[in-house]
Amino acid sequence: MQLFYDPDFVPPLHTLGEEESRHCVRVLRLAEGDSLHLTDGRGTLYRCRIVSADPRRCTVEAVEAVETVHDFEPLPYRLVMGVAPTKNADRFEWFLEKATEVGVTAIVPLETDHSERRVFRPQRGEKVITAAIKQSLKAFRPELRPLAPLREVLEAPFEGRRFIAHCDQARSEAGKQYLPAALHPGEAALVLIGPEGDFSPREIDAAIACGFEEITLGTQRLRTETAALTAVVMASVVNTIHNS
Repeated sequence: MQLFYDPDFVPPLHTLGEEESRHCVRVLRLAEGDSLHLTDGRGTLYRCRIVSADPRRCTVEAVEAVETVHDFEPLPYRLVMGVAPTKNADRFEWFLEKATEVGVTAIVPLETDHSERRVFRPQRGEKVITAAIKQSLKAFRPELRPLAPLREVLEAPFEGRRFIAHCDQARSEAGKQYLPAALHPGEAALVLIGPEGDFSPREIDAAIACGFEEITLGTQRLRTETAALTAVVMASVVNTIHNS
């Protein structure tokens, strides 16, 4: 199955962008009359037929809307990950790719006290996410939000549970909960993962003051991108077990 992505897709006739057209005609060698699948990243999935195999402006015609199947359904939960970008951009892009494959609603790059990367250019990250939804055959595309100061994220309204993972001593009476034990299937969750130097003590205090719950991801010390992906996988497992 060949899956293409175009957020501006409107049936029945649609012309793919130059990059997708080239990939379709030059790389995959698809020709007029061949079939492919196209999604707008918001859950729409169509089986299409190529009517003009132009490598710069490939035109397709929507033949039928594909009935929702498990692989293309929206997540049965909402997961927003706030993650401080790593100094090595490749490691953060690796997280974007893998989180998209496993399942995530939105990703918010965080600017924190100990951040080693304070400039985030989303163009490359958007391409990584797009490639990941096509490779993993998903009809829903995660949202990549702009870089945001941690304080802004702490104070923003969120309809759901809010968690902060950190390596410092627990501040609250409840202590640190193990994330899989804290999560409830089907609920919305916002999980914050700090930079390589962790959140600062004042940031942890501020998060708790704003109502965030302290969590742990286990006894191993994890790098930023590994910790973030671990949280995504834990959320997926909690919800998969419940729905299986």
